[in-house]
Amino acid sequence: MSDQALSPRLHLLGDAALLCDLPAPATLAQQQRIWALADEAGRWPGVGEVLPGMNNLTLIFDPAAIDIDALGARVLEAWPRLDVGAIEGRRIEIPVAYGGEYGPDLGDVAAYTGLAPAEVARRHAAGDYVVYLLGFLPGFAFMGGLAPELATPRRSEPRIAVPARSVGIGGEQTGIYPLQSPGGWQLIGRTTLDLFDPAAASPTLLRPGDRVRFVIESIAA
Repeated sequence: MSDQALSPRLHLLGDAALLCDLPAPATLAQQQRIWALADEAGRWPGVGEVLPGMNNLTLIFDPAAIDIDALGARVLEAWPRLDVGAIEGRRIEIPVAYGGEYGPDLGDVAAYTGLAPAEVARRHAAGDYVVYLLGFLPGFAFMGGLAPELATPRRSEPRIAVPARSVGIGGEQTGIYPLQSPGGWQLIGRTTLDLFDPAAASPTLLRPGDRVRFVIESIAA
């Protein structure tokens, strides 16, 4: 079955939110359709906010302006004709110092995957990643495209304070902590780039649809 044929399942959340949900697993093709639906639905009368998630989209609407059944019907009518190619992400390179004090879990990821630490770093930097969504923290980008052999479960005991700009692996995804926060991802490196600046015109470095490449600055044992 094609991604286009997988129409979203619709669920009412409270009185003024509609969840449009796609079946797992999340794929780039499905995520691109979510972005396209968000772009179109954001212009519909009665829809106040669009919230893209991983394999889903939540539409916040005004029940006095649009009936829930009419909104659901409009979603299903729009789905097969969405202009998926209309969203073109930027290409962004992110320098990373792998291992050592910046990547304290690189050795654990190496042990889990059966690869040498330096090989984990090289394969991580060789990936072509796509930002699926921002969530958890301002500017925290959940990225698809991690090599399957690098997928590693989250830590059994999350850290109370993960340093800002830490690069981690969580299951089948990679991401960067924009701020110091608790977290359970496996930390393999750190970047010097700021991911979130609330004073900037564009506060987040990354946006959904951006393509990311990691660049090796160093690899420490």
